[in-house]
Amino acid sequence: MLDHVFISVSDITRSIAFYAAALAPLEIVRAHDYDGKDGPPGHPDLKGFGAKGRVFFWLREGVVEGRSAHIGFVAGGVARVDVAYNAAITAGATEIHPPGPQLHYDPRYYAAQVRDPDGYSLEFVYKEWQH
Repeated sequence: MLDHVFISVSDITRSIAFYAAALAPLEIVRAHDYDGKDGPPGHPDLKGFGAKGRVFFWLREGVVEGRSAHIGFVAGGVARVDVAYNAAITAGATEIHPPGPQLHYDPRYYAAQVRDPDGYSLEFVYKEWQH
């Protein structure tokens, strides 16, 4: 099980606004700002997002390698996938594939994929057998 993920973004203000909008339907919210000076030398400033008392998704301003990461966010149902997809598109994402069953994985795997403003691949996914 993963504890956290950091991604580098080119414009921290834009990315905070994008992720706040795109992740809200999944009840993932901006939860904590970490001042890098409080950590070891060279630690970046971080903007954290999380849910249910856990901060697990962090943004840092820096060099972007957008196509180097694919991040899947758990959705609490098919409708949540649809709403998160629409929120991300409205916030400036570009479509990879619209919401629907991912039959190449399993007929109960429902997901949508978008690219964030820096090119990272994001998936909003509901796997019936895991929820």
